[in-house]
Amino acid sequence: MISLASGPLVLIGAGNMGGALLSGWLKKGVTGSSIFVIDPGPSDAMKSVIAEAGATHLTEAPEGLSAGVLFLAIKPQLMDVVLPSLRSLVGPQTVVVSIAAGTTLAGIEAHLGKNASIRAMPNTPAMVGRGVTGAYANTSVTEPQRAIVETLLKVSGPVEWVETEGDIDAVTAVSGSGPAYVFYLVECMAEAGRKLGLPADLAMRLARETVAGAGELLHQSPEEASRLRKNVTSPGGTTAAALSVLMADDGMQPLFDKAIAEACKRAKELAL
Repeated sequence: MISLASGPLVLIGAGNMGGALLSGWLKKGVTGSSIFVIDPGPSDAMKSVIAEAGATHLTEAPEGLSAGVLFLAIKPQLMDVVLPSLRSLVGPQTVVVSIAAGTTLAGIEAHLGKNASIRAMPNTPAMVGRGVTGAYANTSVTEPQRAIVETLLKVSGPVEWVETEGDIDAVTAVSGSGPAYVFYLVECMAEAGRKLGLPADLAMRLARETVAGAGELLHQSPEEASRLRKNVTSPGGTTAAALSVLMADDGMQPLFDKAIAEACKRAKELAL
């Protein structure tokens, strides 16, 4: 059971990430009546989740409601449009949590005023309870506020706190965008298999299950990723032959260095 002693939990945006968090909160025992969801157009499925939980759905911020936790789960480009209408929701007890990539705490405070604020970056595996979230809290956040936000974020997976707000851009590049890199890896493996003569659907099934299985092994095993890799690699064998390409000086590492640096750069640009 998650207690919200400081006031109601107000969720702004019930799309993929907001909806995943909402479902996780309900499963972990947050009382539906303590949740307010503000979204002008949630999906029919999300409307059903909200109604069945006994939560309150609103299309705009009402008068007289002050949030204990205000979760901003909207796209970065909508922040300047939406935030001014939320000022009334922020009181002395409110902690504001943003999961929008690139949106700085200073940008949020420009609309909502100085307050206890947290930037968090979850990723899409949160939708199946297997995400990971990086988070940064400003100096106004109290220990009880940090604890309740961590509990709320943990419904989708572990939470890793970083030292500076700038670190969130690197978190975004590594784990926030990271699932897309893994999905593309599956596409590349499947295409390589197809080019070797496998039927396309079989190659895709093999690639999907291999990556999913390897991820689960990594999740369950206490071994480092490098050790798990070495466990698969027999000297002079097929895996070693493939890794001689992937681990070459012009192989996977410099490519990932470049790709993740570009993602981090873009996260910083979104803040401008």
